[in-house]
This record gives sequence, structure tokens and C-alpha cells, in this order.
Amino acid sequence: MTEPLLGADGAARLRADLIAADFTDAGLRARLDARTAAAVRRGEAARVRRRLLDADDPLAVLVRLFLAGARVPAPVAAAALPSVPLAAAVTAGLLVADGDAVRAAVEIQPYGDVDAGEPWWIVADLPAALRDGPLPADHVLGVGGASTTLALATPRTPVASALDLGTGCGVQALHLSRHAGAVTGTDISTRALRFAATTAALSGQRFELLAGDLVAPVAGRRYDLVVSNPPFIVGPTRRAHYTYRDSGRAGDAVCAELIAAMPTLLTDGGHAQFLANWIHPAGDDWAQRLAGLIAPTGLDAWVIQREVSTPEEYVRLWLADTGEAGDPDLAAADDWLDWFAAEGIEAVGFGIVSLRAGGHADPTIRIEDLRQPTDPIGTLVPEWFARADWLRAHPGPELLAARLRPAAGLALHTESQLTDDGWTARVRRFALDSGARYVEETDELVAALVAGCRGLPLGDVLDLLAAGYGLERDPLVATALPVVAGLVERGILLPAS
Repeated sequence: MTEPLLGADGAARLRADLIAADFTDAGLRARLDARTAAAVRRGEAARVRRRLLDADDPLAVLVRLFLAGARVPAPVAAAALPSVPLAAAVTAGLLVADGDAVRAAVEIQPYGDVDAGEPWWIVADLPAALRDGPLPADHVLGVGGASTTLALATPRTPVASALDLGTGCGVQALHLSRHAGAVTGTDISTRALRFAATTAALSGQRFELLAGDLVAPVAGRRYDLVVSNPPFIVGPTRRAHYTYRDSGRAGDAVCAELIAAMPTLLTDGGHAQFLANWIHPAGDDWAQRLAGLIAPTGLDAWVIQREVSTPEEYVRLWLADTGEAGDPDLAAADDWLDWFAAEGIEAVGFGIVSLRAGGHADPTIRIEDLRQPTDPIGTLVPEWFARADWLRAHPGPELLAARLRPAAGLALHTESQLTDDGWTARVRRFALDSGARYVEETDELVAALVAGCRGLPLGDVLDLLAAGYGLERDPLVATALPVVAGLVERGILLPAS
């Protein structure tokens, strides 16, 4: 097992000091005024340092050290960490000696807003805002937008075994520890594994941590749940120099590699949840391209695209991410953009891939653009696969015997235009106020069908519609069945039971 910084005994002593100082989410909320707490959340280190300049209570000192990058007199730091000799902390790489003072060499961040329970701490490298110059190639990233997205996108159904591919600082493994009997993390960076081990030790957890590239360390093993926030940046292999984001594979090959690996990694019924970037080829359909990667696996899939960036937006974002932005990087930006142009890539999508080893000969694959605000995706994934299973059990004409109901909170929005005959409805849209919050255009007949699904078998509802609108029943049924299946898949209509 990978040892934490300070070793197991030293990490236990550090944990005790953090608890004694109440250096926790709850402690920060109780100790800090609203403006300082907001500055901590936003990473405004200079403002935090100024507001806590003269505070020498242990909690304030730890905030100044590990969240604001302050230079703290050695005696003051020693008083805040009474169980950890400063020399040992310097040797372990937690602190840096600076004359008669010390500075943090790493970020120790109280964490636990997503899951209730015992306090957690994340150990990672200092963010770019607290460093001089660009990040080093082996930088270990802390909690960011992507890691939070994945944490909220992962189903929390209890499982026997879980795998975190590319664990980094160990934040996903922490979340997995709440509902998995055993947690394994892999990373190509042995330095990242030391950080993950420290995260685990400070948070009262223990992970199996294995060194190697993506799935290589766990070849031949299977897991009930696999999660990954991989190094997914799209670019040429010559840009592979930040291990937390650059995979060493060209384009979006890491996404394809993860998809291809899942059939041999998942137990029967197992799930995989990972973030990815994917290419939008000029003149080609990005969704069909992704579907072509998934289909050979035999896995069920729900892929959600949340963002799309042009090459110019993408390059600007990721150069700024590592402190590379500015005039010296014009050549790097041009080189990257030239690669996009040469590869015929018109955009890059970002999203969430949900896969399941359902064991079906004809797996369900749905790829969609879903950019509106939603409830946490992790709560929606089991519901989506459950509806897919229900539709699989009620194919085609068997839907006619099913009793359906509209989703709670479903609304129908109508836009009307004033004509000589009065107001005439022009556009009708279903809108869900929870879940995926779909907004879907419809028409008068489908709106009437949904309104009629109040316990009657679907076939009876269609009989009433045919009579009421003067339509032939068989063509109506043939048209309605795929429409109803789509409404069930989106959760607009639900099984009455």
C-alpha cells in the first residue's frame, strides 16, 4: 500500500490536530464571517490573508497556511499543529521553511459538503493562484469543477467493490468509501498516489492504491462501479506534459479507450461513470461517432453532452488553467489551433458517460445534448436505466396494455398568436420542473394523449383519441407507440405502478 505523507502515524497525529482546531467545513462556517468564508470558497487568497492577518487561533492559522498561502511564524504554526513537529512536516513535503517562518507546500482543504458524516480533508498541490509561474508537470489537482461534476453524477447505490481510475488527490475515492465495501484507486503518478493516501488517512479511510496507466494496474479484475475523471484534454500527443489532464493519447482517444475497457472491468450489472471530452468532426455527427465507439461493447449507455467549445475557446481555457496564458504562449496556442484545423475538428464536447453491463443482446444507447440545469445526474442515472429496462419489458404493441401517468410537476407551456379568429396556439412544449428538466416541443394530439394517461391502459386512451379526433385507430397506434416510448424514456410519462 502507498504510504501517506508523514507516514501512517504522522498522518494520524495531523488528523488529530485538524480535528482539535475544528479545521472542518462546519468549523469554517462557525469561525469565519460571511465575507471571509465567501473569499475562502472563491479561492481569493490575498483577501483571506488580509482578513486573518492578526488571527492566531489554531483554526485561523491553518486557514492562513493551507488555504491562503500565508507565511506564518514558526512558533505560531507549531502551536496550531502541536502533534506534528515542523521539521517532520517540512521533510514530508507538507510545509516549506522560509527563514523564521513556514509556508504550506500543499493544500489541505476541509471537505464534506456533498456527503454528510465524519470530516474529510483533501490533500493536493497548491493551486495556480498560490504559486509563482506555471504549474509543474506532475501537479496534483485538488477539488475543481470537473471533480465536483463527477461526484454529483455518480450513483450512490451500495456496491461491494468500486474503482477510481486516475484517482489524483483521491476525492472520488472518498465519495466511493461511503457506499462501496472496497475502494481501489489507480494513477500513473506515484506522487498523486501519495496525496491520495494522505487524503484517505486524514479522512479516516483506507484505499487500495495501484500505480499504472488507467486500467493497466487492474487487468483481469472486475468491479461493481467504475468512476473516472481522466486526463481527457483533446490535443496532439506532443502536448502531453501535465499528468492530471494530458493522457499522452492524441485527440479524444482516452475516451475511446475507457469505453472499450469497460466490458472486461464491470461485473454483471455493473456501472461505469466518467467524464470525457470528445471531438466534433467537421461535416460529421459527433453523436453517431460516439455511438459507434459504444455499440461494440454490448453495454447500455446514456451519454450527456453538457458543454461545447470552439477550438479557440478550448485552447484559451486550458492554457489559462495552468497559468500559461499570455504573450509567451502565442506560439503554443497557434500550434494547438493548427492541429485542430489539420484534424478537421470544429468543436469539442464535454459531458458525462454512463455505461451499464446489462447483459442485453441489443443494448440501449442514448446520446443527447442536455445543457439545461438538472437535478444531480447521479440521482437520475438509476432512474434512466430503470425506465430503459421497463421499455425493454414492454416492446412495441405490449405498451398498449400498460397503464401510464404523467410525471409529477409536468407542465404544458403554450405560445399563441393573435389571429382574426382570436388566439391560436402555435407552439406547445412539455416542461419538467425536476429531474432532467426536459423541455420538449409537442402538439395538440400528444398533449391530449398525455392528459388522458390517468390509469387507463394506453390502448384505451388511444381508442378515445381516435374517436374524439376522427382518426383511424391502427395508423394512430403505429404513430403513437414510438412517441410514447420516447416520453417514458425522458420521464414525462411514467408507469402508473
